[in-house]
Amino acid sequence: MEEIKASMAGNVWKIMVEEGDNVEEDQDIVILESMKMEIPIAAEGPGTVKEIKVAEGDFVNEDDSIAIISD
Repeated sequence: MEEIKASMAGNVWKIMVEEGDNVEEDQDIVILESMKMEIPIAAEGPGTVKEIKVAEGDFVNEDDSIAIISD
């Protein structure tokens, strides 16, 4: 199981996947907005989205959990 974490603090601008979706390595999972910049957060490997832990509009801190992906 892989835990996707925020690389920096920001607002969750857009969630690109849904629970149950299959994702590929480097596929964008969430886009954060910080200081008027869009920061994509991608899967580090292929798998299935088991849980999305944030909602659009949420604020996350660096290293907060965003999603869980399993093989």
